[in-house]
Amino acid sequence: MASEIHQTGPICLIENTNRRPVTNPEALKILSAITQPVVVVAIVGLYRTGKSYLMNRLCVPHPKKPGHTLVLLDTEGLGDIKKGDNQNDSWIFTLAILLSSTFVYNSMGTINQQAIDQLHYVTELTDQTQSKSSPGENNYEVEDSADFVSFFPDFVWTLRDFSLDLEVHGQSLTADEYLEYSLKLKQGTSEKDKNFNLPRLCIQKVFPKKKCFVFDRPVNRKKLAQLEKLRDEELDSEFVRQVADFCSYIFTNSKTKTLSGGIKVNGPCLESLVLTYVSAISSGDLPCMENAVLALAQIENSAAVQKAVAHYEQQMGQKVQLPTETLQELLDLHRDSEREAIEVFIRSSFKDVDHLFQKELAAQLDKKRDDFCEQNRKASSDRCSALLQDIFSPLEEEMKAGIYSKPGGYRLFTQKLQDLKKKYHEEPRKGIQAEEILQTYLKSKESMTDAILQTDQTLTEKEKEIEAERVKAESAQVSANMVEEMQIKYQQMMEEKEKDYQEHVKQLTEKMERERAELLEEQERTLTSKLQEQTQLLKERCQGESTRLQNEIQKYVFHKLKI
Repeated sequence: MASEIHQTGPICLIENTNRRPVTNPEALKILSAITQPVVVVAIVGLYRTGKSYLMNRLCVPHPKKPGHTLVLLDTEGLGDIKKGDNQNDSWIFTLAILLSSTFVYNSMGTINQQAIDQLHYVTELTDQTQSKSSPGENNYEVEDSADFVSFFPDFVWTLRDFSLDLEVHGQSLTADEYLEYSLKLKQGTSEKDKNFNLPRLCIQKVFPKKKCFVFDRPVNRKKLAQLEKLRDEELDSEFVRQVADFCSYIFTNSKTKTLSGGIKVNGPCLESLVLTYVSAISSGDLPCMENAVLALAQIENSAAVQKAVAHYEQQMGQKVQLPTETLQELLDLHRDSEREAIEVFIRSSFKDVDHLFQKELAAQLDKKRDDFCEQNRKASSDRCSALLQDIFSPLEEEMKAGIYSKPGGYRLFTQKLQDLKKKYHEEPRKGIQAEEILQTYLKSKESMTDAILQTDQTLTEKEKEIEAERVKAESAQVSANMVEEMQIKYQQMMEEKEKDYQEHVKQLTEKMERERAELLEEQERTLTSKLQEQTQLLKERCQGESTRLQNEIQKYVFHKLKI
């Protein structure tokens, strides 16, 4: 299917086990590996109407939509007397509609009342499904079926072995016009009129976009059993052309499977929908489209969080070289990586109710930032400790050997100490712990330094006292500087947290604005669809009333002439 999927033949996705639908793990595994958006074409029809031949003609990589995967759902033939299970047929029909972006209904011959009656499952759709988890009154009424429009696929009716001319009252029609003519409503309020109109009204309302194809008989009756094995040259040329037109339309016009809110479905999303709907059916509940979307959102949003965190870790791993010279250097890299991670989440998430998953992402990124800060601190500490060991170990050996325990030794010691401190400061990439580690080291040597000072006989007691005070004051100043530096770091962290929060708010606001625009567009499409339906109904009623008035006028004129 997708570039990484090598599908060698059809595989069962859902099967009837003990009168309940059961998913096939192998098929679900294939779906879960499809990372591209999917175009889902389902075909449903009566038993032995040649629907599998049409579907097999579509089993190719998607030729018109690069970056998309064509998923084809063939179904068991409806009305198989050997199975004799109307409930099974009903769920086949329902699942095919819920999962597809283009729904192909295949039947034999013309569109007559029998063909319409065989499509009676459409009238049951609002009884078999819910658009919302908490429907209000009359949610199942046909008049309210506009709620379903955004969930339901485009409708294609294929008529096999169509032998009549496409015309009405001597006027030629296209296949689409023939379909519209066949779906026209009768004027009247009798029970017979209502039964006639109900399935037609449902089809008009449930499927806003409709298309029709007619097919001549492909071969003579004796060869029909071998239809799928025959080459095009062995088939009726008009039939071959008609099939090519059908395939071209499906390839060009079938849309990506999209959920309410403009959510594009990929393989894992489709897998989740399959599991949710089948679970509802198996437990005896109505498949609820809103619940399916929310269940999908839970899975996808959780995955979006992990995807975003993984992207953050990848970017930080590539950009950060520990230890950084300053905390701000690390925080700047964090902020860039965090912004990208939030963008990854925003692109992959949807219907994040109360922004719970974005809050979870924020918490995880905060923890990752703190972890990197701790790693940076430790890397700096380790680097500085290693430098101190390398630079100051010769001095320690000399101190142990008593080289500075002599007259004038303290001056020599302090000069050597300053030279080594200078060398330490000149070393690059020590990081944020450089001064703290140095001062901690020097503090640990204070007793030895004081011993050298006290044993230097060239210094008077007063000079020793002054030097001790100087060292003490210098140590106090260093401590004060370290406290100030810690306060600066703390302030930097607080400012960074505020920037992180503002980045989340900024991207969330932008996403909410986009979703609001998409929702308005979806509502506009639904309202337009409903308006078109009402306009068509009004037009048909007006035509019926006009015909009635013309008949009345003719009767009146005839009566006058007769008098």
